[in-house]
Amino acid sequence: MSNKNLFMKSAFVRAPLQNGVGRYVCQLQRVVLKFCKSHGGSRGLRDFIEQDLVEFARENPGVVVYLKPRRHRSPIIVGEYLNGDRVWMNMHNKTHSEITKWIEVLRTQQGDVSAARLRKYQYTDYPSVQGPWTPFTFKDPELNTATIPNPKFGANDRLPMSATEKLRILFEKQKINEEEVKTN
Repeated sequence: MSNKNLFMKSAFVRAPLQNGVGRYVCQLQRVVLKFCKSHGGSRGLRDFIEQDLVEFARENPGVVVYLKPRRHRSPIIVGEYLNGDRVWMNMHNKTHSEITKWIEVLRTQQGDVSAARLRKYQYTDYPSVQGPWTPFTFKDPELNTATIPNPKFGANDRLPMSATEKLRILFEKQKINEEEVKTN
């Protein structure tokens, strides 16, 4: 392990469980836009506020947007998340399109994960040189391009007949019986 992790806080991944399976919950709770009304470095943020802020607020009703004008200060965006993280970004001399992209980044992430050394629940003193085992580790690479079912990779006669297959056979027998009755 390198020394750069010594002074970083360590944390486990605090992702909301199954976010997006039933419905998606935006993790961004609040955005504070701090800007100067007259300073040239705040030009891009003022353009974003004039042109796109109302549309952003309309598209994201769960995100509270605060505007905080400050005299002779650099523009700053602060994002606050449901897990308690705060992300602070300096927007000095950024263009309108760059600020739009950064706000989208804040909206789609779940907090400041990059500032923490992520830990795992498992630990070993002797990690594998080959990497972790998966169910596909020792599979034949020909399976990637094979057309299934293929007798080379396993007999399908061992599988029980599906209900659809049984219905198809019954329908064909019934059709044959009806034709025999008509001919007699």
